[in-house]
Amino acid sequence: MAVQLVDYPELLEDLGEHAAEVLEANWHEAARVFTSRGLEAYLQGAASLRALGRGSDLVVAFVESAPQVAREIGEQAVFEMLSTAIRMYSKTSAQVLSLFFSTAPVVARRLGEIGLFRGYLLLIDQLLAQAPQGVRPMLGKIEVLLDQMTLGGLRRWAMWGVSAYRNNFAAQTEFFGLASPQALAVMQQERRGVLFIDIQRRLVMYLRALWGRDFFLRPTSGDFETREGYRPFIEDYFIYVPDAYDDWENGRGKRTAALEVFRAAAAHASAHVVLSRFDARFELAPPARRPWIGLLEDAWVERRAISAFPGLHGLWKPLVTVPATVDRTAEPDLAAVLDRCALALLDPEYEDDHRVVVAAREAFARLPQDDGDRYTGILESAEHLAALAGECGLHFTPSAEISAIAYRDDNRYLWTAPHTAELGDPLAGGQPQVRKYVNLMEMLNAVEVENAGDDAQEVWILSTELYDDDGTTFNEREGKVPISQPMTYSEWDYQTQLERPLWVTLYEKRPKSGDPEVINGFLEQQKPLVQRLKKLIEAVQPQGVIRERKVEDGDDIDINAAVLALSDIRMGLQPDPRIGIRTRLHIRDLSVMLLIDLSESTNDALRSRAEGDVTVLQLAREAAALLAQALERIGDPFMLCGFDSNGRHDVEFYRFKEFDGPYDDKVKARLAGMTGQLSTRMGAALRHAGGLMERRASQKKLVILLTDGEPADNDVRDPQYLRFDAKKAVEELARKGIRTFCLSLDPYADEYVSRIFGARNYLVLDHVDRLPEKLPQLYIAMTK
Repeated sequence: MAVQLVDYPELLEDLGEHAAEVLEANWHEAARVFTSRGLEAYLQGAASLRALGRGSDLVVAFVESAPQVAREIGEQAVFEMLSTAIRMYSKTSAQVLSLFFSTAPVVARRLGEIGLFRGYLLLIDQLLAQAPQGVRPMLGKIEVLLDQMTLGGLRRWAMWGVSAYRNNFAAQTEFFGLASPQALAVMQQERRGVLFIDIQRRLVMYLRALWGRDFFLRPTSGDFETREGYRPFIEDYFIYVPDAYDDWENGRGKRTAALEVFRAAAAHASAHVVLSRFDARFELAPPARRPWIGLLEDAWVERRAISAFPGLHGLWKPLVTVPATVDRTAEPDLAAVLDRCALALLDPEYEDDHRVVVAAREAFARLPQDDGDRYTGILESAEHLAALAGECGLHFTPSAEISAIAYRDDNRYLWTAPHTAELGDPLAGGQPQVRKYVNLMEMLNAVEVENAGDDAQEVWILSTELYDDDGTTFNEREGKVPISQPMTYSEWDYQTQLERPLWVTLYEKRPKSGDPEVINGFLEQQKPLVQRLKKLIEAVQPQGVIRERKVEDGDDIDINAAVLALSDIRMGLQPDPRIGIRTRLHIRDLSVMLLIDLSESTNDALRSRAEGDVTVLQLAREAAALLAQALERIGDPFMLCGFDSNGRHDVEFYRFKEFDGPYDDKVKARLAGMTGQLSTRMGAALRHAGGLMERRASQKKLVILLTDGEPADNDVRDPQYLRFDAKKAVEELARKGIRTFCLSLDPYADEYVSRIFGARNYLVLDHVDRLPEKLPQLYIAMTK
């Protein structure tokens, strides 16, 4: 569903006349570059900035810059930029924030990649903490700085200024505004030869001319601090090259221009993309053999590329050199010997009588000229060469394996499987994978490739299970655990009092199945408790027509009450006016969801039962079974869910029973298969549960959260952060008419759970082993 600006009149009114006009002027461009959810977050971000009360210039700067940043490096960069600005607002002025937004498109265009843009945001955050007076002048000169330096150079330049003028605010302003000789001198020292962003288009056209196809190039900045790590690499079909190259000298007085180094690196990596492929045997190879695998594969793809384009030999050969004076009979440095082997395999005229170099030449000569099964030969040769190198005293150490060949990549492409299922294949035009739900006859008669991989362009999904003759489903036997499309939710930052839009990613996953007899056996053991619950249930069953007495405006008159009122009048007393009887239909219109915390802590054992140790997870499973049994008898529609999390990018949500689904052995099997793992990002789970509850047409809606601890996750250090976010999620659900209640198994939870859910919306269960009994009784008491 398209997002229309006219659907947000209140937001336009809140922004003010000037900001609203700017938003309308930029809306067309924003609609082109943002997704529907991105547009909603874009509007929400503008409203959040307006709520800061720092004037309309700040809002206007964000509204104008966000679509430009999204066009350059994607909408995710916009929301990370907004999150950084929200953190900044308490540390700096509105003018600095406006300048931060207005210069962001220039930064995005000069850096050209979201990973580098994140590094820039981190740098701004650090400067605000260490040299706040320098941020404003640096932002004013950011275009000049990035025209001369890479992100790594900018970071080293800025840290030099911080170190030199930490306590001299006037000197900070001069340095970061490029008004001092020291600033210009350090910038000249950090200046690089040719920046990738200036020649990116030329490189893409160069590769297209070579291979007749498109390639995707991105910059990488290596190590900001040490300048190491400036090596190309290939990852998920993207070619990453250093964001800058200097002119290269071979140590013999010959210089190669930086542009030629860029061309050599791009040509070599593109040859890998075209000619190499991932092989699982390489992934399993010992680390000591990988340098030799990479050496032979590099030489093979270059030989094939040179046979097709002979001019590449003249491009690569000057960049593969060895020192003029070297002891060729013994060489203790493995990296140097590898470089000598590389030159020997590239240049037939190069002479070297080192045992390993000679063996490498012989092994390479035995590899097939065409594609064939060369990887088997490469594996065998790498094993032999690694053993021979060990005999010569060339021992492998990962930290020391640094090649002097500037243009070659690190070969991770060979032993890292591409994640095509998640990204789609950008080489196929960047088209997203299509998921299509079909019926059984379409699946049987029209499917083209039954055993297609995860990288298929179109995946067909059967909407119902398909059973084999033995009663098992094909999905259980041959399928993979399905997950939903990613769903993103905002998160509340209590320090800035603003939301971080599209901050958390949640996936719905299919729960594992266990033995339903585990649940049936427990219910059989708890027959006395089930009988007691039955009596309580009968008291809250729908009663049909109810006659309510003592009302003023009833449907009928209560004769007894009317006689008493008349008697009071004659005695001179104040009569009771409630002499009516009202007849109404009593119907329970309620939907309820039990949301179970499935974090790792639920696997902790308790010693409160005579029959031995039990875990919190086992008690939660039994409580869910008893509550489901009670709700099934009452007739209230209910849903059973669980959640865990592994950072903000991976919140897992499980549905054990749907509202409209039956409570049968399949549901009991899912309850029996519950496992505890990872962490507890409570706010995201509550928001997703609220979204599911919103679809219900019931008059009353209730979410019962069963947890054994406070909100926590592995990427959050501040214990208050997720508590305040969960509190905000509860408030959001309350505004939607959804009541939340927390049943906590943490004996120390009173301190924080009351702040999250409210003083009357929680219960801390001191005796954990009474959970299966207390939960159904609690529900019945809440819904009478």
